[in-house]
Amino acid sequence: MQIRKAVVSDAKGIAKVHVDSWKSTYKGIVPDEFLEQLKYESREKMWNQAIPTSTVFVAENEVGHIVGFSSGGKEREGNYEGYEGEVYAIYLLGEYQGQGIGKKLVEPIVAQLREMKINSMLVLVLEENKSCLFYEALGARKLDSIEIEIGGKALREAVYVWDDLESSFRL
Repeated sequence: MQIRKAVVSDAKGIAKVHVDSWKSTYKGIVPDEFLEQLKYESREKMWNQAIPTSTVFVAENEVGHIVGFSSGGKEREGNYEGYEGEVYAIYLLGEYQGQGIGKKLVEPIVAQLREMKINSMLVLVLEENKSCLFYEALGARKLDSIEIEIGGKALREAVYVWDDLESSFRL
């Protein structure tokens, strides 16, 4: 398994992981109608635009197929004072989950934040998503819970934080 910084030509592979993992991870959580309208083409276009200006990492399997990705950077909303960094997204195809790849995808985000002299971070996660346990295993603590809407359905999103990446992020 190789973790590397994404390039624009990775957009198609990232889009496939993005759509497929949403459809498997959020089935029964997010309305089916919303998941059914997710399309590879629109996500590929989004990633073609995002990769040049964002920090995105991919996980490639032994034959060079993208099986996961992560993105992160400066915190975007400003709703949680003192938390300057954020994991924007991390997704893995189902058959690659539980193998330590997710952790390897978060590590370069943390390294980049620390290079930017950012030492705190947050991530927003749907509370019904099993990945909450993943973030807790990496040392995050739940700070807040907010209501959001996806596809017309009200959902709860947990805000997980690392107060000090040097001491609280578990490798």
